[in-house]
Amino acid sequence: MPDKIEHAYALIMAGGIGSRFWPLSKTKQPKQFLDILGMGKTLLQQSYERLTPLFPPENIFVSTQEAFADMARRQLHDMIPSSLVLEPMRKNTAPCIAYMAFKLAAIDPNAVLVVCPSDHLILDENDYRGILQQAVDYASGKDALITLGIRPTRPDTGYGYIQYVDDEPVANSFYKVKVFVEKPSLEIAKTFLASGDFLWNAGIFIWNVKSILKAFQHLLPDMFELFNENRKLFNTPKEYSAMKNIYSLCPNLSIDHGILEKSKNVYVIPAHFGWSDLGTWASLYESHAKDIHGNSVTGKNVDTGLHTQNCMVHISDHKLAVIHDLEGYIVVDTDDILLICRLDKEQEIKQIVAEVKRTKGEKYL
Repeated sequence: MPDKIEHAYALIMAGGIGSRFWPLSKTKQPKQFLDILGMGKTLLQQSYERLTPLFPPENIFVSTQEAFADMARRQLHDMIPSSLVLEPMRKNTAPCIAYMAFKLAAIDPNAVLVVCPSDHLILDENDYRGILQQAVDYASGKDALITLGIRPTRPDTGYGYIQYVDDEPVANSFYKVKVFVEKPSLEIAKTFLASGDFLWNAGIFIWNVKSILKAFQHLLPDMFELFNENRKLFNTPKEYSAMKNIYSLCPNLSIDHGILEKSKNVYVIPAHFGWSDLGTWASLYESHAKDIHGNSVTGKNVDTGLHTQNCMVHISDHKLAVIHDLEGYIVVDTDDILLICRLDKEQEIKQIVAEVKRTKGEKYL
């Protein structure tokens, strides 16, 4: 990378369980470790490889749960062993990012951090890397918390929304954020879509370590102190033991709620690089190729006939499936689970999973 951004690092967050992608994504093997797109590579592998032209291996970190450590190591052969950051438990994105910010501050006080989820589809990777490079350059010298925004195509309640001041950019394509709202209700999401001046928050963040630590100190002082009291243990053999204690005391909190919604120095870059977060079946349906009837089908032996339309179908290659006269449904069949759900109700899959857990236990999760 150019000298002016030589202090750049990336964090790929890969600790989630992808419950909205159930039953394909399960607790023991979440979606980031699966080849959801049928491209011969998992989502985690694709996320890692699209960053390698910008960052040397020692500057790319992957955070995940201890239970997924072996899967991550098997899938990322080029990853430096010390770059795998293990979280002792799931506590959402705020503790994860605080952990990485303190860890990096001990390595390189001038570090600029790019935070990327592990489950995104990005079609134009060159444009994506160009925007990241531009953002890292800007963040290296500014007290700025930068996020990437995507023009919404539907009133999705699974995304954060960003309204920005679009009179004129602060610099190049950087705009001051006016309102930052995480996962609104359906009615509010419809209002945002109709207004035309909101973007989806892509969950890709860029900031220098000093700025994000200052934000934690100001807005989440209790969490800041938990990490700060143990700062001498970062990058030592005692780090993971310290994290167990810290995480047990941290709230389950997103960086969106904890920092971004409350900060005055948040900026957004409207981006157009063919993005989907692949967080739900609807997002996969939207990004996937479709037949003339609007069906997105995975499976070599699926017959949707003439009367099935606008469906998301995922069936194992070894199974024959005949789907007749359905419109707007998700049909997913795994070895032990069959899910049939209206496509416009797919946000309720998390509730379905909770009910399955209550009635059937952990067996099908």
